Amino acid sequence: MIEVSGVARSFFVAGSGRRGFAGLPGLGRKREASRVVHAVRDVSFSAPAGQIIGLLGPNGAGKTTTLRMLAGLITPEAGRLSVDGIDVVARPREVLARMGVLSDSRGLYPRLTARENIVYYGALHGMEREAADARAQDLARMFDMTALLDRRTDGFSQGERMKTALARALVHDPANIVLDEPTNGLDVLATRALRDSLRWLRTPAGGAKCIVFSTHIMQEVERLCDSVVVVAEGRTVASGTVPELLARTGQTDFEEAFVALAFAPVKVAA
Repeated sequence: MIEVSGVARSFFVAGSGRRGFAGLPGLGRKREASRVVHAVRDVSFSAPAGQIIGLLGPNGAGKTTTLRMLAGLITPEAGRLSVDGIDVVARPREVLARMGVLSDSRGLYPRLTARENIVYYGALHGMEREAADARAQDLARMFDMTALLDRRTDGFSQGERMKTALARALVHDPANIVLDEPTNGLDVLATRALRDSLRWLRTPAGGAKCIVFSTHIMQEVERLCDSVVVVAEGRTVASGTVPELLARTGQTDFEEAFVALAFAPVKVAA
C-alpha cells in the first residue's frame, strides 16, 4: 500500500533556466533573476494493494516530482510518504526493497544485455545471481521477451526497452509498482501487452500488486484504473473512480471530465 499525504516540494529556477532546490545557496551563481517554482504544493492519495491508481494532470502539474519523492529521489519539504507503513524519508532503503520503479527515462545500460540489466538490478537488491537469473527467465516469459534476453539493449525499440525496464523493476518481486508514463512512445501492440501485464499483476495470481502510474492517455485510465487522482498546479483537485468523476462533472466522456477538473481554477483554503 502506498500513502501520500500533503506533500510539497519547491525548486528555484535561475536566470539561465537551470533548476535547483529552493532555499539552497546559489553555489556562486547570480540569484537576482532566479524565481521559486512550487512544483508540488499539496498532493495526497492512497493506493491499496491489488489496485491500479492513475495519476493524471497537465504538464507541469507535479506528477513526476511526486513520483520521484515517492521513490526517495527528492526529499519533500512538507507532508509524508509511506510504503506499506514505512516512512520513505526515514527508511528509504526498506521502502525501495518493497517498490519497483519504472521512470520515464528507462535508464538501461546499452552495452549490457537485457538479462544482464535485470540480473544486475537484482544484485543491487541483494539477490543471489542464480535467483536473479531465474527471476529474469520468469519475467521474460511473462512479458514475451525471451528472445531479447541475450541481446544488448543498445538498439532496442521503445517497446523492447519498456519490457526490459519493467522486468528489471520487478526482479525483486516488489509489492508496490510505480510507473511514470510507461506507454510513452510505445506502439499499439506494446501498449496492449503492458496493459495485460498490469492487469495480471494486480490479481491475486500476479501478487495483488499496488500499482501507481502517471499518464496523459485517457483510454488507458478508463481501461485500467480502479481509481484516479487528478493533480493540477501541484495540488490534488479530485479523486475517485471513473464513473464517480464523470458524475461529479456531469460529463459522459472522461476526457471532458478530466479537462473540467484539471483546468478549472484551483481553490485554495483561506
